[in-house]
Amino acid sequence: MLWVVRLSGFCSAAMIMVVLSPSLQSFPPAEAIRSSHYLGISNGGYDHHIAAVSGVADGSRFRRAPIFHNAAECEPPSANGTCVCDPSLVHIAITLDEEYLRGSIAAVHSVLTHARCPESVFFHLLLSEPGLEPVVRSSLPGLRLKAYYFDPDRVRGLISTSVRQALEQPLNYARNYLAEILERCVSRVIYLDSDLVVVDDIGKLWRTGLGSRPVGAPEYCHANFTKYFTARFWSDQRLAATFAGRRPCYFNTGVMVLDLVRWRRSGYTRRIERWMKVQKSGAATGSAGRIYELGSLPPFLLVFAGHVAPIDHRWNQHGLGGDNVRGSCRDLHRGPVSLLHWSGSGKPWVRLDSNRPCPLDHLWAPYDLYEPAVA
Repeated sequence: MLWVVRLSGFCSAAMIMVVLSPSLQSFPPAEAIRSSHYLGISNGGYDHHIAAVSGVADGSRFRRAPIFHNAAECEPPSANGTCVCDPSLVHIAITLDEEYLRGSIAAVHSVLTHARCPESVFFHLLLSEPGLEPVVRSSLPGLRLKAYYFDPDRVRGLISTSVRQALEQPLNYARNYLAEILERCVSRVIYLDSDLVVVDDIGKLWRTGLGSRPVGAPEYCHANFTKYFTARFWSDQRLAATFAGRRPCYFNTGVMVLDLVRWRRSGYTRRIERWMKVQKSGAATGSAGRIYELGSLPPFLLVFAGHVAPIDHRWNQHGLGGDNVRGSCRDLHRGPVSLLHWSGSGKPWVRLDSNRPCPLDHLWAPYDLYEPAVA
């Protein structure tokens, strides 16, 4: 049965908070969240006690989340709780750096909150700096995880300037190397950005079939695909011919299901790197030589657009952070919601801290475990 939120004012606000409550995981949240028009939450509607955070070095800390347990019908986890090769596991990769630590912890917390089998979810944390793994372990007890240091020098020489400095960070490109970083026994992984929350059972996304495609993601074929590349790219027939015989559609790389077996077999990492080198060499000659303006997204589009297994849009209600410059408030897309994604320059924790939140930012706040340092 589909639950549709049609009330307004206080009743709507109450329904939203019930939907997202960790104590009511059996309620189907993905069917209840439809539009911010129904939120009815004022700035004081959720007492989140959030203060500005610059990182763990300033004495800030995170609350300890409860330990999450499997539902009765779940397959029992293996006796060796740290074995990454357990075939019953759901594998999730997420990046972890000091600037986005708060968002990453909230994302992991949201996955565990709504997973029917949280003890079977294994997180692969890609770190840019040491010392962050213990923070995650202490705030999320019982979490099954493995941490990997991603050397920024591995990709720094391939990165060109972008429209927003945050898009130039080496850790944004770690997703390109998952097939090499993760153990070879890991044949599939869900990649998640750090600025999102999952409000549905992640097992549903894990079980999505990819067919013969190496990547699965929600596609947006109505978007103007040409805008992701420069006039120089489209005017060069040798470059534009890369999409010959394909029906390329935009997809957001913040939520993807990756078939690592096919990835390794076809050498997709090297293919992505080749396009980054084309961009880098063109950028060196000035703006006229660039083939795109954004960061890590266009190389993915060049390699995979038109060869993506489509996943229901409910699994990436993206763009909630606005555009890459202003970061203005946005509403949800039409349809049900299983994942809310604050892609764009506006991040919910920043807007909440500044007391200038967008309506949908209050849906992120219940998963925030951050506590300001006590003076």
